[in-house]
Parts: sequence; structure tokens; C-alpha cells
Amino acid sequence: MNKGELVDLVAQNADLPKKMVDAVISEVFNTIIETVSSGEKVTLVGFGSFEARKRQAREGRNPRTGEPMQIPATQVPAFSAGKQFKDRVSA
Repeated sequence: MNKGELVDLVAQNADLPKKMVDAVISEVFNTIIETVSSGEKVTLVGFGSFEARKRQAREGRNPRTGEPMQIPATQVPAFSAGKQFKDRVSA
């Protein structure tokens, strides 16, 4: 399912205009992105948590030359599914 399909389904189930649903979903996504990028954690009880995690610096290899190279430390977005989400998927 892509964002457009999600908007269509939510609009149909909630009996709301697609334009309104698209605006709300876009704002939810933007708010989560901004919050996590500022270093805070977003927890949606029953659904899951979004957070930034630190990835350690490490040594890798250049795929073209095979030469060793240093990969710098960075922060990456991470999602952890909540209990209800996990239970529903595994059922």
C-alpha cells in the first residue's frame, strides 16, 4: 500500500474528503519526521515508536575496488512495533 491508497482507504472508512485526509496524514508524517530529527522519540501506544538511533563508525570495503574505507558514525531513523501491532501481524 502506498500513501495514495492509504488516503483513499482512510477517507472511505472515515467518510471524509480525500483532500482533508491527505492533509492530515501528510502533517502527521511531517510532525513525526521533525520530532525524531530533533532527537525526541515519538510513541504511539499500540502502534509503535519512532526514534533516532546512533550507528557506530565502522570499516567497510569499496565495492568497486575492494579497498578498505572508514564509514563514519551517523544517526538513522528506527521504528519499533508496539505489542498490539506485533500481535496482530503474528496472528
